[in-house]
Amino acid sequence: MQQELQSLPKGLAEDVSRNLVMVARLIDEDPEGAYAYSRIALRLASRVAAVREAAGFAAYANQKFSEALAEFRAARRMTGSVELWPVMADCERGLGRPEKALDMAGAPEVQKLDKAGQVEMRLVAAGARRDMDQLDAAIVTLQSPELASNSVQPWTARLRYAYADALLAAGREDQAREWFAKAVESDKDGSTDASDRLAELDGVEFVDVLVDDEDEDGAKTVATQPEAEAEETAGTAAEADADLDADFEDEDQLDEDEDEDDEADDEAESAPDAQPEAGGDAADRDAADSDGGEAPRG
Repeated sequence: MQQELQSLPKGLAEDVSRNLVMVARLIDEDPEGAYAYSRIALRLASRVAAVREAAGFAAYANQKFSEALAEFRAARRMTGSVELWPVMADCERGLGRPEKALDMAGAPEVQKLDKAGQVEMRLVAAGARRDMDQLDAAIVTLQSPELASNSVQPWTARLRYAYADALLAAGREDQAREWFAKAVESDKDGSTDASDRLAELDGVEFVDVLVDDEDEDGAKTVATQPEAEAEETAGTAAEADADLDADFEDEDQLDEDEDEDDEADDEAESAPDAQPEAGGDAADRDAADSDGGEAPRG
């Protein structure tokens, strides 16, 4: 790419290079952003093959297959390379022309591809067979020395995954499980979801316990059961506290009653001696006088 950009003025080459870097950086996580940068680069240098190729991949990532195919064809005319042949065939699939993709899979250009390109072409051809509901033919298409090899190559995980998926679509579940397991073994960078597919076949379900009340009933039960137990325990504790409070109130009331009785007794003992009524017995008065004036308690 740098060599191609050298044909441009220095300032322009730097601008184009920056946009192409952004395309490469965003194409997986933000395809739309990558597409926008590719259009800028295309306006600046449409006669540079690397720019046309980058624009093609950005359009392809956004499923703009007709636009992508046009850019790939332009890049191929400029370079004469067959490297883009598999992705061009896949664009034909995206445009609803699987028969055209199969024709390209049998073209002489395939023989000029390197091993990775030939495997990619095989994947595209198998996909075209599946587009045409030819499941058995898709399975046969993927059966190859590369699939049977025990060595792990950059394409191994994707090839095994595609084979497992085709087997599963054909109803051959046991074989599909075996090949999904092999795909997991070779998928070191997580380029496929083979592990999830394998778990699904094994009946393993992953439940997120951190769910809110809007989730389905099954998930809600798992998530809220501890909370329900905690609420029940809290309710029981609250009832016990209420009972204890009632007991304490009863005891306090009893204490208050006893205190009142004690105070009454103390007041009675400390009160001045009662005086006899005015119309009392004269004998009592005489007795009081003879005893030192102390009146008997009534």
